[in-house]
Amino acid sequence: MASHGIEVKNLYKIFGPRGRDFVQAVENGLGKGELNEKYGHVLGLQNINISMPAGGVMVVMGLSGSGKSTLIRHINRLIDPTSGEVLYDGVDVCKMSESDLREFRRHKTAMVFQKFALLPHRTVLDNTVYGLEIQGIDRDESVKRARHWIERVGLKGFEKHYPNQLSGGMQQRVGLARALTNDADILLMDEAYSALDPLIRVDMQTVLLDLQKELKKTVVFITHDLDEALRLGDKIAILRDGRVVQQGTGQEIVLAPADEYITAFVKEVNRGRVVQAKTIMKPLTGSPEGMPIADDMVLEAIAKTLTDTGQSQAHVVDANGRPIGAIDLHMVIAAMVTPTSHLTQAAA
Repeated sequence: MASHGIEVKNLYKIFGPRGRDFVQAVENGLGKGELNEKYGHVLGLQNINISMPAGGVMVVMGLSGSGKSTLIRHINRLIDPTSGEVLYDGVDVCKMSESDLREFRRHKTAMVFQKFALLPHRTVLDNTVYGLEIQGIDRDESVKRARHWIERVGLKGFEKHYPNQLSGGMQQRVGLARALTNDADILLMDEAYSALDPLIRVDMQTVLLDLQKELKKTVVFITHDLDEALRLGDKIAILRDGRVVQQGTGQEIVLAPADEYITAFVKEVNRGRVVQAKTIMKPLTGSPEGMPIADDMVLEAIAKTLTDTGQSQAHVVDANGRPIGAIDLHMVIAAMVTPTSHLTQAAA
């Protein structure tokens, strides 16, 4: 099934009875504080433009109050925009009729919440089939599909349990199974793993990544945790005060933070586990030297491989084994330790 990306274009959300009247003023520089103090309106989102990859994981990151939950709720239009568009498969969700919107929410999107949102009086199985029941799908068919996904998220044998008999991580697996059973193209995950213990959280990230390899859903994942964003995101957008401060791959953001705010975020990142060979390699001059290194190998692994084999030169190869660049131990170590902000100052 071909999946389609989501395009968010010029999106503004101003909370208050006369939000529309202030879009122009905000465009012209009216700030969040002044809008609130003078006019009693709250700036939720300001000129958001994000292209979310089809079949990929788009992470929207920011601290609380940055507008990330407001943004995700525009995708299934739980919130109406003040102005702008949210396009899915070229159709503006914001202009859909009530009945089209209902169809879109039921069949195209599924949401996984931080608080699990399971129905306490229903078993794991009955929670999982809930979406299909609403769609009016035959019980036998629903149960068959639900059992498949319950097994896929690692809960086989727990079908008859109730939510209060499960740990937080298991409840979140039920939430994921329910979302997948709906067979929606778009998975909206709002701080889905934030309430979980760190180890369980990493487990759930792994479950999602494993399923995603096969399912290629269009996932929009909201988090305030940079490690989680870097691990999950094919692309990351960082929000602050309702604006996109930077967007790109995790590599790009870690290596070239757009401003002091993001520099502070990425300072603690273990760059050796994030940055890949293709990001720092030099163009090939002449024939490839040294051993071949996969283009997506992270610096830490490259450093270890080169050190273990006593080599200092290597060449980078793409998925088909074609040489595409050169790399050496010095470059690898420099990229692991030197924050970019210092590099740019040195270059200047």
